[in-house]
Amino acid sequence: MTTSKVSRWDQHGREHVVHVRKSGVQRQLSCDTCGWGKRVQFLPWLKAEEHLAEEHQATVDPTIP
Repeated sequence: MTTSKVSRWDQHGREHVVHVRKSGVQRQLSCDTCGWGKRVQFLPWLKAEEHLAEEHQATVDPTIP
């Protein structure tokens, strides 16, 4: 099993993180902020970004200066 994360910041400077865990072709998403979770097979990072934007208004990517 491998793991990665998608993190975004909201307008108040708070970081929100969704972890992506890979096992075979399935990916398990889990949000540190609200506990949301979902199993997906395709585009897990896009689904993580959508969750952060829709549920937490977190759209600022900390890796982009």
